[in-house]
Amino acid sequence: MTKEQLYKLIAQGEGQRLEFKKSVAELNRIIQTLAAFANTNSDGGCVLIGIGDSGRVKEVIIGRETVRQIANKIAAHTDPVLYPEIEVIKESGNKGIIVITIDGSPNKPHLAFGRAYKRVGSTTTQMTRDEYERLLLVKHENKFQFDSQVCEGSTIEDIDEEKMKWFLRIARAKRGVTLNDEISVEEFLIHLQLVSKAGLTNAAVMLFGKSPHRFFLQSEIKCIALPTMEFIKPYTTYQAHGGNLFEQADKTLAFILDNIKRPLWIKAGEMTARHPYEIPEEAVREAVVNAIIHRDYMSPSKVQIRVFPNRVEIWNPGKLPPQLSVDDLRKPHPSLPYNPLLFRQFYRASYVEDVGGGTIDIIKSCTDANLPEPKFEQKMGSFILTIYRSPLTDEYLDNKKLSERQKNSISHIEKHGKMGRKEYEELYNVSGRTANRELNDLSKKGLIKKIGSGPGTYYVLARYGEIWRDK
Repeated sequence: MTKEQLYKLIAQGEGQRLEFKKSVAELNRIIQTLAAFANTNSDGGCVLIGIGDSGRVKEVIIGRETVRQIANKIAAHTDPVLYPEIEVIKESGNKGIIVITIDGSPNKPHLAFGRAYKRVGSTTTQMTRDEYERLLLVKHENKFQFDSQVCEGSTIEDIDEEKMKWFLRIARAKRGVTLNDEISVEEFLIHLQLVSKAGLTNAAVMLFGKSPHRFFLQSEIKCIALPTMEFIKPYTTYQAHGGNLFEQADKTLAFILDNIKRPLWIKAGEMTARHPYEIPEEAVREAVVNAIIHRDYMSPSKVQIRVFPNRVEIWNPGKLPPQLSVDDLRKPHPSLPYNPLLFRQFYRASYVEDVGGGTIDIIKSCTDANLPEPKFEQKMGSFILTIYRSPLTDEYLDNKKLSERQKNSISHIEKHGKMGRKEYEELYNVSGRTANRELNDLSKKGLIKKIGSGPGTYYVLARYGEIWRDK
C-alpha cells in the first residue's frame, strides 16, 4: 500500500470494513476486530494502528520485532487461526502506521480469546449464541463444498509458480493485495486460505495447478458452434478447453467472441465507425465466469457452451442456491457463491465483482445493446443461460405480423448473412413481384437492409449491415 492509498483509506473514516487504533497497546481489541471482520464481511476488513478515532495520524514506534509479535499474538488467540497481511507504512524514522488486513473467511466463525465477534457498522460486538450457532451450521455445510475439500494426492510441486506470480500482479494492481513476488508458494496458499494441515484444497489445484486435468476430469469446458438453430450434428466447430480455471475463462471467452458477429456500424454524429460485438463483451465475460465459479464440480458433467446462429447458450451443471429463485436473478440479490474459495480468487483477479449483481449486469448490458432480456432456466440438472444474438426473437417477429415465408427468410439471413431476390423466389417458389413486395415490407419494418442495386442487390439484417446508420 502506498502512502497515497493509505491517506485515501483514512479519509473514508471508520466503518463496516475499517477500524482505527491509536497504538499496539490495544492489540487485544484489534484481534477481536479482525475476527469480527473475518466473520461478518465477505471481503474482510482493515485495522490501521497509529490513527486516532477522529482520523488524526498519531504514528507508533515500530521495532524490529513489532510485526512478528503482532502476528504471533493473533495466531495464539484466534481459533481457527487467522493469517492477516501486516504492512508497515513508515512516516519518519522508526515511526509509522501499521496496516493489518484480513479477508472474509470461508472457515468462520473465528473466535478471539475464546469468543465470537461480529462487525456492525463501525462497532465490534460479541455475537449472540444463536448467531454463533448459525455460523457453525453454515460451516458444517461448507465442509461439503467441493472447492474447500482436500485434493487427494496433490503436493506443493503441483502448483504453477508462474501462474501464482501472474495472479499476484493482477491482484496488486486491481484489488490492492499487498503480497509480493518473493512470497513462497506455501505462504501464498496460506494467505489465500487454499491449503490446510491436511493438504492442498481442490480450489488451489484448479486455480493454480500445473495439470488440473490430472485430478479433475470434469473440470473442462466444451465449446460448440452450430450451423442451425437446433443442437444437432454436424457441428461447425468443437473445442474442449482445460487447464486452470483462469485459462478456461480466457479461452472460452475467446471462443464465443470468435463465433459471433462483429459488424461495422456508424452512429449519426460520429466521425469514425464502431465495431462492437453483437453481444456485449462484458455480458459474455460475466456469463462465462459465473458458469465456472458457480458450477457443481461434484457432477461428472462439464460446462457446455453452445453458439447458435441466433443465440448463445451456457449449460452449467448444478442448481441455484435454495435461497434464490430464477426470478430473483432479475433483481438485486445477495452474493451466494457455490464455490466461495474459487469466487474469492476470481474477485481478486478482477474477473468478477463481489456484490451479487452479475446477472443484473448481464441483463443491463444486453438490453442497453437493444437485445432481448437473457433467459435463465433450471432444468435437466443444469442451470442454463441463454443470451440472444439479435432482437429478432420469435416473439418479436410475431408482433411484426410477418408471413411464414418472411419469418423463414429472417432465419435464412441470420444463418447465411444475406439473401437476394432471386434466391427468395427459388426458396419459396414465388414470383419476382411477390419476392420484391415481401422483401420491401421487411425493409420498411426495419428488419432487413438493402445493399447495392441492380442484379447484384441483396439484403442483410438491418442491425448487422456492413454499415449501419442510426435514424
